[in-house]
Amino acid sequence: MTRPRPPGRGTAAAALLAALLLAAGCTSGTADTSGSSASSAPAGSPGSGTAGVRVAGTVAEGLDTPWGLVRLPDGDLLVGSRDTGRVLRVAAAGGAGGGGGTEVGTVPGTTAGGEGGLLGLALSPDGRLFAYQTAAEDNRVLRFDWDPTRPAGEQLGPPTVVLSGIPKAGFHDGGRIAFGPDGLLYVGTGDAGRSAQAQDRTALGGKILRITPDGAPAPGNPFPGSPVYSLGHRNVQGLAWDPAGHLWASEFGQNTWDELNLIKPGANYGWPVVEGRAGRGGCSDPVAQWSPADASPSGIAYADGSIWLAALRGTRLWQVPLDGERAASAPTPYLRTTYGRLRTVLAEPDGTLLLTTSNTDGRGTPRPGDDHILRITLH
Repeated sequence: MTRPRPPGRGTAAAALLAALLLAAGCTSGTADTSGSSASSAPAGSPGSGTAGVRVAGTVAEGLDTPWGLVRLPDGDLLVGSRDTGRVLRVAAAGGAGGGGGTEVGTVPGTTAGGEGGLLGLALSPDGRLFAYQTAAEDNRVLRFDWDPTRPAGEQLGPPTVVLSGIPKAGFHDGGRIAFGPDGLLYVGTGDAGRSAQAQDRTALGGKILRITPDGAPAPGNPFPGSPVYSLGHRNVQGLAWDPAGHLWASEFGQNTWDELNLIKPGANYGWPVVEGRAGRGGCSDPVAQWSPADASPSGIAYADGSIWLAALRGTRLWQVPLDGERAASAPTPYLRTTYGRLRTVLAEPDGTLLLTTSNTDGRGTPRPGDDHILRITLH
C-alpha cells in the first residue's frame, strides 16, 4: 500500500504541531496509561496460521469494491460498493456459489476516487440506514429511511445529511461508522493528508466522533459542544466493542507502526507526533502494533474473546486475544495471502465471522470471483 507522507514537516509546521499538542494535552513525560493499557506482548510473527480458523463457505462473490457491511435483523446483509455507490442485499444463507446480491439502491452524490467513495454502513437501533460518503466537497454521514417492500433498486429514500465537513482527500478518508451500545453513532475519520488537524479539536479530521442519530454532538462527550470523542488519529477504519463495553479501533500508521487502540473518551493517540508505542506523557499507546507490511488494518470485530482485524497490505486476518483492557498474548495471523487483501470483518450472532476481500480496489490483484464475502468459523 502506498503511504503518502503528510505535508508540513518544516519548522513552521513543527511549531504549529507543538502548540496544538500542548492544547490537546499530549506532552512529554510518563505515558498516559489511563487512555490505553498497552500490552507488552510483541506483534505476531509474519507466518501463516491455520489452527482455529476455517473458511466455511462463500456468502457472496463478484462484488465491486465492497466496503461497508451490515447485518439486517432477519440475517440478510447489506453491502456497499465504494466505487459505484450501490448498496446490495445479500441473502443470509449464501453458500459455496453465493451470488452478488440484489440492488437496494444507489447513494446519490458519491464521488469515488483514491480511497474515497461509499465507505462505511451502519444500521441504527430503529432500523434506519446510515452511510459514510465521499461527496464532491467533503466526507459526510447520510441517513436513509428505506423500505424493503419497494421494488429492487428503489428502496432507499432521499438522503438526509447528518454530518458534513469531514475533510476529504485521495487518501486517509477514514470511513468506518458504527452504533455503540449506547445507541449513539461513532464515526472514524482520517487526517486527509493534513496531519496537524489530528491534534486540532476544532477539526473533524483525524478523530473518532460521537454523535446522535440526528448529527448533534452526543451528550456527555469529553469536549462540551463538540462531536470529538478521541483525537490524534491518522486514519481510523475499524470500530468494535467487546462485551464489557470497551471501544477498540484500528489505526493505519505511516511507515513504522499500525495500531490496535483501546479508545477512551478525550484520549489523545498522538498522531502525528508519535506512531506506535512511544511512552510519551498525555499520549495513549496502542494495545498491539504491527509493521505496515504485515497489517494496514481496516475493519475489526470482536468474537470469542478476541479482536479480529482485517489486513489489506498484510493480506491476512489477525487475532488479538484480550484480557480486559490488555492483549492476553501476541497477535496471531491467519489466511495469509490466501484470499488477498481483506477489508471488513463482521461478527455474526452464531459466533462465525463474515470477511470481505478487497482485491478490486485498485491496489490488489483480482482473483476468480472477486470480490467475496466469506464465512469464517472459529474452532
